[in-house]
Amino acid sequence: MTFNHFNRRLHLYLGMGLLPWFFMYGISSYVFNHNQYFDEQFKAKGVPLWKVRFEKAYDVPVPEGNDLKELGARIMKDSGITGSFGTYRQNENQINVYAHTFWWSTQIKYFVKEKRLVAEDRAFRWDHFLTGMHARGGFDQDSALSDLWAVLVDVVCVGMLLWIASGLYMWWKITPVRGWGWLALLSGMGSFGIFLWRL
Repeated sequence: MTFNHFNRRLHLYLGMGLLPWFFMYGISSYVFNHNQYFDEQFKAKGVPLWKVRFEKAYDVPVPEGNDLKELGARIMKDSGITGSFGTYRQNENQINVYAHTFWWSTQIKYFVKEKRLVAEDRAFRWDHFLTGMHARGGFDQDSALSDLWAVLVDVVCVGMLLWIASGLYMWWKITPVRGWGWLALLSGMGSFGIFLWRL
């Protein structure tokens, strides 16, 4: 097998293997770009975005500083809620825990002075589902599946770079289309460069 043959096969099978990821990132990028439209469509239905799941008395010590991961895990456990989460200090009196999977999201608000805990479930929206997949990454969750997703995102990034490189190599080897290739390449780079410079 020659390198040219190997490169064509690599480009072909990378394209097929990366197809679900291309679709996901492509469609979710469109949703990101038109989020106002999707917000308006959802509001037109008259459905509240958040619905209270429970509200109850709650008292737990809050540590100083912004390292609130253990507190968030404690609140999640006491609330009977599972999933990936992040913990944030809204202000001196409020700690927010945002728990999520691809399919659902729950925000838990701990009001420190009132010793009160409120959990709200977010209504399912396909646009949030797609942008949630697009934005998810990192190894900061204590979950094997979350780590596997992060590893796959790394693999996909490398795969996309190889797909680009193999495509450029094929283009360069097909002498009759080099002119059109230069036109496409320089047009893309030029338009991208203008926006990078001006925005």
